Order: sequence, then C-alpha cells, then structure tokens
Amino acid sequence: QLHLVESGGGLVQPGGSLRLSCASSGPTFNYYAIGWFRQAPGKEREGVSCISVNGGSTNYADSVKGRFTISRDYAKNTAYLQMNSLKPEDSAVYYCAADACLAHSGDYHHYTGYWGQGTQVTVSS
Repeated sequence: QLHLVESGGGLVQPGGSLRLSCASSGPTFNYYAIGWFRQAPGKEREGVSCISVNGGSTNYADSVKGRFTISRDYAKNTAYLQMNSLKPEDSAVYYCAADACLAHSGDYHHYTGYWGQGTQVTVSS
C-alpha cells in the first residue's frame, strides 16, 4: 500500500504561483508514474499532468501547458507541480496519484492507482 500526502495548496491571487508537493514515505513511490488531477465543485475530475517513472516523459492538459511544470525528486520520494500564472479557473482540489497515468500517451485513469487526500487551491482576488 502506497500512502501519498499532498501539500502546498492555498489562496493565491490571479497571476500568482504555487508549488504543490506529493510526498510518500515508501521507496516504491519511485516505481510509478505520478499524476496530478484536479476537481472543481460540480465538475468531473480531470488529469492535469503526468510524469513517467524515469522522469523522461511528461504530459500536460492543454489548459495548463506553458504554465504548470511537473517534476519529481527520487531521493525524497516526492513529486511537485509548479503552477505559475494561475487563473480563477484553476481553482480546485488537487490530487496526486501513483500508477494512475501514462505520460507518453496522456492517459489518465481516475479510478485506479494510489491517491492522496487532496489539497485545495483557490485563485481569487
């Protein structure tokens, strides 16, 4: 069983930045592709970004391309989502998940893998 914990969410003004972290205590975290998903009230959960097991492939939803950057630190068993130029429509609960996406094909699987509890991101003036 893989336990994931997200952090770094909060309230930010439009145009601002946040960095989300997804940490795991177990080394098996490094054996999986890691994805970031988000779900806004009344909307379906959507895949935002994915990074492959070796970090060589990444994928981004069209709505965040050029603004968000996904990365991972193998020594720390942690993945990150750097979010810049935030917009109000980016407001959502953000989840990280292991083994729930494929970076090379941009496939996001909403009901498999290991998931964190989510962190709230609110973009508002």
